[in-house]
Amino acid sequence: MAKEAAGRLEWRTNVPDETSKKLEPDYGLVGKTWLRLKCVMGGLVMKVWGFLEKVWTLGVAEPRKVIHCARVGLALSIVSLFYYIRPLYDDFGGNVMWAVMTVVVVFEYTVGATLSKCINRATGTILAGALGVGIHWVADRSGDKLKPIVLGVSVFFFASAATFSRFIPSVKARFDYGAMIFILTFSLVSVSAYRMVELFELAQDRLSTVAIGASLCILVTMLFCPIWAGCELHRLIHQNMEKLVDSLDGCVAHYFKDSGNLTISEEDLNKKIQGYKCVLNSKATEESMCNFARWEPTHGRFNFGHPWKQYLKIGASLRRCAYCIETLNSCVGSDIEAPPCIRKHLSDKCLKVSSYSTNVLKELAITIMKMKKSSKIEFRVAEMNFGVQELRDALKSLPSHLLAPPSSTGEESTEATSVPIKKADVLPPIMKVLPLITVVSLLEEIAARIGGVADAVEELASLAEFKPAKDRKPKQNLPTNKIISDNLNRQTI
Repeated sequence: MAKEAAGRLEWRTNVPDETSKKLEPDYGLVGKTWLRLKCVMGGLVMKVWGFLEKVWTLGVAEPRKVIHCARVGLALSIVSLFYYIRPLYDDFGGNVMWAVMTVVVVFEYTVGATLSKCINRATGTILAGALGVGIHWVADRSGDKLKPIVLGVSVFFFASAATFSRFIPSVKARFDYGAMIFILTFSLVSVSAYRMVELFELAQDRLSTVAIGASLCILVTMLFCPIWAGCELHRLIHQNMEKLVDSLDGCVAHYFKDSGNLTISEEDLNKKIQGYKCVLNSKATEESMCNFARWEPTHGRFNFGHPWKQYLKIGASLRRCAYCIETLNSCVGSDIEAPPCIRKHLSDKCLKVSSYSTNVLKELAITIMKMKKSSKIEFRVAEMNFGVQELRDALKSLPSHLLAPPSSTGEESTEATSVPIKKADVLPPIMKVLPLITVVSLLEEIAARIGGVADAVEELASLAEFKPAKDRKPKQNLPTNKIISDNLNRQTI
């Protein structure tokens, strides 16, 4: 058997075949350069394509920005006709460039911003031109020796005064651009007056070209797809209310997710919760839109004397709610969790307060959007206050032994030395319950601040003369705000 096995044994050796080797092409200098050039061009084309995709996405998401770009192009095309048409160019000459510069500098996204800049530019140009001509007349009467002194002192004084006026808050808010144009025009007229004889014609040409550019901007921005700052502010306040609704619902639902009320994914929930950050960062936008809205004429449902400042009060009330929601969001990720029995005892009441509070915000958002007084808002606020009172009663009804400090015995200390204990296990019961109590107190504070938002919206409805609401009697009988406040006062007494 061994001989047969030895006879079957075979040895095999793999000899590499020279023809099986892959031969790499030997590129020359020109070939390598061409390959590198193709790689660079391919990368450049991909970057350009990615940029165009971003531009297309932005244009589809916000088509009004595309419309604004088209309006700017239209205004510049029209004002450039003063250069292309010979009779118009003969009348104005090279001063037509001031009209082109006026269109470039003055044309803004909203009607209010464009009107603000146009009026400021025209007013600053008229005042500075008239004052410059007057100073030039005084300087001519002073003699050749005193003329440069008079002009220099006037430039120093008026430029310093106009610059200082830009630090005044009321002037800076509405007339900052006009003060800057005043400094520019007065300095130009005063300095050029020393060497130029036809100063009056210079001031007249500059004023006429500025008037042409400003009037053209006003006509284009008001006639072709106008974008009103008042409507933008109105829409922003409505959107901020909706974002607070999503954030509040998301925070409370995420904190009590073990109760089975979470119906969306974690990623979508986190996106909803982050809505309060937009509310916190909207103060500057609200102030600028309010400032521009006051320049706009009557349009749509907004009269000339519309109480735009009241929107700032509503925005401030919404930011106070957003600060509380931000603190509430920080409690969601706490490592210390309350005992399940206590969480279950308070979860229903907390979710109910959250639901009632968001119902109030939703009703206020509908009031803002439709500009119509709500017949349900008093009922919603009373429902929210009633839920807060139930939450307080539920918190007071917690067993006292759950908040008592832990008892220390010899057996417990012996077991602690032999078995490793987690950090959360060694905390006293009150420390475990503290994050939950914080959430409860924040929900009460949010409900109180939402009441402030309701008061601000009610004041806006009375000042702006919103349409009256239809009388609808609520089906449920809940205590009103007055009854709830009386009960709270009796408890405190």
